[in-house]
Amino acid sequence: MATVTRENIGLLTDKLTVKVTKEDYLPTFETSLKKYAKTANIPGFRKGMVPASLVKKMYGQGAFADEVLRTIEKGLTDYLTQEKLDIFAQPMPLETDSSKIDMNNPADYAFAFEIGLKPEFNLDISSINVTRYVINVTEEMVNEEINRQQVRAGKMTEPEQVSSDEDVLNVDFAETDENGNLVEGGITKSNSLLVKYFNESIRPQLMGKKVGDTIELQISKAFDDKEREWVISDLGLDKEDAAAADKFFILTITKVGLVEKAEMNEEFYETIYPARGIKTEDEFRAAVKAEIENYYKSQSSNQVQDQIYHHLTDHTSMEFPEGFLKRWLKDGGEKAKTADEAEEEYPTFANQLKWSLISSKLLHENNIAVDPEEIKDFAKHQIMSYMGGQSLGDNSWMDEYANRMMKDKKFVEETYMRIQTSKMFAILEGQVSAKEESISAEDFAGKVHHHHDH
Repeated sequence: MATVTRENIGLLTDKLTVKVTKEDYLPTFETSLKKYAKTANIPGFRKGMVPASLVKKMYGQGAFADEVLRTIEKGLTDYLTQEKLDIFAQPMPLETDSSKIDMNNPADYAFAFEIGLKPEFNLDISSINVTRYVINVTEEMVNEEINRQQVRAGKMTEPEQVSSDEDVLNVDFAETDENGNLVEGGITKSNSLLVKYFNESIRPQLMGKKVGDTIELQISKAFDDKEREWVISDLGLDKEDAAAADKFFILTITKVGLVEKAEMNEEFYETIYPARGIKTEDEFRAAVKAEIENYYKSQSSNQVQDQIYHHLTDHTSMEFPEGFLKRWLKDGGEKAKTADEAEEEYPTFANQLKWSLISSKLLHENNIAVDPEEIKDFAKHQIMSYMGGQSLGDNSWMDEYANRMMKDKKFVEETYMRIQTSKMFAILEGQVSAKEESISAEDFAGKVHHHHDH
């Protein structure tokens, strides 16, 4: 039986030396040769009648080396299991000259491995202080959302002439000189613009215009900054080029359109919130407000989770077997890296590792598991959201879709992790110390730096 000795060679880094004697590997080596002799196909010999000496000569050295290494590996695996060592990745072999393994001179062999041990650390969730923002939903926000819904549910009409800032104009741009003469080989482009995209000095000139009418303009004078950049880019010009804004164009109106907003009535309420039985404008406004509040509640929850994540990663002190991990980064992956590449990647890798250890500990301490049915439900919700949340009566096809997704290993693994992490953060939200703070939607937007995808 292999014997293993362990010694510390650095911070959270140990050296394991696995020793095997002839008695550990010779019997199995002889057995594997006999087995091979029975099945070997060697020209000139009947199957099973190949002399043992020839088999040994032809295949012995390879089989011998395999057997020694297999015995070493088994000794190492048994030791790690028995000692319950919590290690990073896999043991990394230290310099060993395997050419010394010689079938003709069986000997005792010793192979050394380096292991990186996971650090011990404590987490005190109740000491984490977070701010839970409560977003004030104003009447103005409700009005804006209702207006958006009315436009979305409205129908496009084609008025005879331009009469409002909300009109949509289909126009053909054609480049001219400052006197309105067409430039030979100049820019021509069709576009669609709302009247309100033009600046206030130009809009009066558009009123009353019909299909086929034209207007001459200079880009710099017709559009304000934001819209000007967009128009210049759309015309294929460089928005950084100062001369681009000074170009002149003649615009020919090819179509006037206006979205006639949906009326505030029961039919509209039913379109926006099916089967809710909303009858009055007050009930509808209350439903819109509740929806905006729920949206912000969920955003606020994400922001709290972000605070928890940063607190855990910034304030949990953890040591790592740095030398081992850099070596593993360099040699342990599918594709070997240079020492410089490993050095460069290490800080990001160490941060990911830190979060991975913290979340593993939290998942274990809170016994967070995910049921296959939850993964299936996630698949159904996903397909529903693609369809805008509308149900189509007979939903048996959704079960078929979910069952098909359950056979996709990658989808199942990713969804499992996603649900597990979501459950973990929901539990943590209830364990931290949170103080509530009222805030406007604008100020809250400033607080939300990109939510980390844990």
